[in-house]
Amino acid sequence: MAWIWTRREWPEFRWDAGRLLPAVTAARLAQGRLLGAMESLGFALRLEAELHSTVEDVLTTSAIEGTVLPPASVRSSVAHRLGLDEAGVTARQRDVEGVVDVVMDATRNCTKPVTAARLFGWHAALFPTGRSGLSRIRVGRYRDDAQGPMQVVSGALGRPTVHFEAPPAKRLPAETRRLLDWLARPPPTVDGLLGAGLVHLWFVTLHPFDDGNGRLARALADLALARADGLGQRFFSVSSQLERERRAYYEALEATQRGGLDVTPWLEWFSGCVGRAVAHAETQALEVRRKAAFWQAHAAAPFSPRQQKLLARLLDDPSWRLTAKHWATVCRCSADTAARDIQDLVGRGLLARNPGEARNTSYRFAWSGGDVTPAARSASSRPGSPPATPRR
Repeated sequence: MAWIWTRREWPEFRWDAGRLLPAVTAARLAQGRLLGAMESLGFALRLEAELHSTVEDVLTTSAIEGTVLPPASVRSSVAHRLGLDEAGVTARQRDVEGVVDVVMDATRNCTKPVTAARLFGWHAALFPTGRSGLSRIRVGRYRDDAQGPMQVVSGALGRPTVHFEAPPAKRLPAETRRLLDWLARPPPTVDGLLGAGLVHLWFVTLHPFDDGNGRLARALADLALARADGLGQRFFSVSSQLERERRAYYEALEATQRGGLDVTPWLEWFSGCVGRAVAHAETQALEVRRKAAFWQAHAAAPFSPRQQKLLARLLDDPSWRLTAKHWATVCRCSADTAARDIQDLVGRGLLARNPGEARNTSYRFAWSGGDVTPAARSASSRPGSPPATPRR
């Protein structure tokens, strides 16, 4: 099998700029719309959007590799670094802290040089115990070939399918240096979005570590995107889109790594994936605005902590069928207290009783956003205005 790195011209990648233009243009237009939406949110809500995007990035870049992190711990860790009020609500975990450190360092410190030492530090942060699962690995060091060549395999142990084989370990110092030199000084004619796709492909093809290569490749792509945008904040998550398209992601990588140095199909797919990630973030930005508008519209008549808790859940899931029993269970209060809370919100037009239910009466969220006043709308978008969503 002639892997891409065995080609004589490696790593002189080629691509068809004309074929890539539609996908790159669409992604750039979507980015422009998203940044415009972020500007209208104001500082506090932009920070809330960054929190959401970063949490999503941390969770999904790990999920792609089969690692499930606790969302509450991830959110607490990210909030702590962003200086948000909810920091410390949930105990932070060592393995979570490492992934958060890598993801946030890649974007918030995107202008700093990427050296081998920085990569080794990222790798050590991902594996603080020196193990991947039950296996001890080389942490903060290039892999070696003591157990044979590095291969990506699947299938039964006795009859594995080899999807990819990485370059020999002895080549890694020089190969990685060449990649990092290119990242430091990419050709001025290469669009930043395409540069991010190239860096991702290049790094994951080198596969320089025993484990964590996919996560680090995605971190480098995020760093390249942040440099191209000139922003230290990330309002969309490429990793979350890659996780949603995981099968296509792996298929695109494998097809490219088995082919020649014309990487047009990979860059076309990657650019489209970034565009879809931005479109997903646009929808989330509208949700941030909607929730902020709700709390601002009702700031004059505050809710009890129990009501805040349930209303926050209804804002996340307006279709939730709420009963007094649900309320009492979630808020750990008596049935009478739950009934009073509900009736207060019914009287304020925020809950409506579902028709045709004689027993186990349920209620639906009745707020549609129509009662948002102009003052509330302007308050939610003023720079420096306090976060409208209650901290949970």
